Amino acid sequence: MDLEQRYNLVVRNTEEIVTEEDLRQLLATKERPRGYIGFEPSGLVHIGWMVCAQKVKNFVEAGFDFVIFLADWHAYLNDKLGGDIDNIRACAKYMEDCFEALGVPRDKVTFVLASDLMDDIDYWEKVMRIGKTSSLTRVKRCLTIMGRQEDEGEMDSSKTLYPLLQAADIFALDVDLAYAGMDQRKAHMLAREAADRLKWKKAVAVHTPLLSGLKGGNRMDPVSAKMSKSDPDSGILIHDSPEDIKRKVGKAFCPPEAEANPVLEIVKYVLFERIDTFVLKRPEKFGGNLEFKSYQELEEAYVAGKVHAMDLKNNVAETLSEVLAPTREYFVRNPKNYDDIKVILAQVKSLR
Repeated sequence: MDLEQRYNLVVRNTEEIVTEEDLRQLLATKERPRGYIGFEPSGLVHIGWMVCAQKVKNFVEAGFDFVIFLADWHAYLNDKLGGDIDNIRACAKYMEDCFEALGVPRDKVTFVLASDLMDDIDYWEKVMRIGKTSSLTRVKRCLTIMGRQEDEGEMDSSKTLYPLLQAADIFALDVDLAYAGMDQRKAHMLAREAADRLKWKKAVAVHTPLLSGLKGGNRMDPVSAKMSKSDPDSGILIHDSPEDIKRKVGKAFCPPEAEANPVLEIVKYVLFERIDTFVLKRPEKFGGNLEFKSYQELEEAYVAGKVHAMDLKNNVAETLSEVLAPTREYFVRNPKNYDDIKVILAQVKSLR
């Protein structure tokens, strides 16, 4: 695979590359770059992860050694799963299963727990050095990476550690490229600024869009509008039944425009990454079936009023159910970690 093919794989369906020049230089000078994405083990996985899983597969195909970082202590700081580290680590095992179920080959990536890094005093030296180069105001602006507002006055002070930890992860893992959704951009920029000041290796930052919640939302604040596992009707879980998928998509916000349309986003970022043709089935009296070879074709037809919103929803639900069939089958064959996290979530909910 030549450099241009590798570059196109990495940038496919991304929203931002910081910077494109740095990425080209990395691919031109390093045969096996090292990349990473980090996640809090915090609950059940929704289809937004399908965007990340596909991008991880892109990185692997482009020749990256790729780390999936499961940030157990970060989730603890963020009060996830009752603030119980054992619950969080059980969730990390489930999340490993989720990536494999979504087609990420377990033998082609490396799973790392934050705990694996934090036993090393060098890690904490990096945290302190990054903290010394970053103002408190700058760090507080990064708190949105936790799904929080920087002015939440009742937060315990440990929360201000979180952005420093996330920046330190990048250096401790010695990665050439940091990948995440757009909601994590501020942490990546904090790390790049620290790299400049400390003369450390500066990782390329790659960001993909966040899938919108099915209910729609304020697109001026994409973090609050994103798909959420905490709201059952806002997101579709990767192991939802076809009936649940049809119900949720049927109730989804689907305006006549393409912008901020969660149903079209599923087609663009999830389905067309896994199918070559989107078949829209409908009765002959309403024009009969249509086939779309690209997302752009479908968007143009929908915006022009040639595709009705209900026909779009019905066919998106059916196609998504088909795409997720192997994932559901995976958890039928490998139920333990999924069952464990469901028990934990029920226990945590009962304590609230």
